[in-house]
Order: sequence, then C-alpha cells, then structure tokens
Amino acid sequence: MEFLVEFEITVPYGIPESEVAERQTAEASAAAKLVEDGHLLRVWKRPVAPGDSRVLSLYRAESEPELTGLLQALPLYDWMRITVTPLAPHPNDPAPVAR
Repeated sequence: MEFLVEFEITVPYGIPESEVAERQTAEASAAAKLVEDGHLLRVWKRPVAPGDSRVLSLYRAESEPELTGLLQALPLYDWMRITVTPLAPHPNDPAPVAR
C-alpha cells in the first residue's frame, strides 16, 4: 500500500541546538535507510509561513501498522504532528503498470 504522510516538526522549547542537530543528522540517515528499503518513495516541502516546517512524503508499507512502526522509529518522531492518508490506485493513473 502507498500512503501520503504529512508531518509538521515542532522542536520543544529549551532543547539544546546540539540535540536538534544530532536528531536532524540521525533523521537524514533514517530516511536514507527507508529509501534503500523501498519504504520512502518521495519527499516534498510544503510552502508554509517562515519558521514552519511541513513535509509531504510518499511511503510504501504492507499495512498501516507497519507504516506506524516505521514512523515511530524516526529520530524526530517525538517532535512531529503526523497525518497519514492511505492511497488506492486510480483507474486513470498514468504511471506504467508492472507486468
């Protein structure tokens, strides 16, 4: 299944910049592993007000529980507000069909 995942990251007040930087580096490594494993397919930045951080991602997982586990393992998970939308194939999708 594919899922559209939108998340907004809010760093809690008082977190040291060093911890933010460490988690961001770890997040980039975790995302690279998700790409390698075929779970993270695409990532976009959503235009929002300065200082806000919103990301749209296209994920692939066998089920919502599997996706939840993948997201909960992210280093920034505790700072994320996440919205997940399951996606279903559309008959007019122009993407090539695997045969």
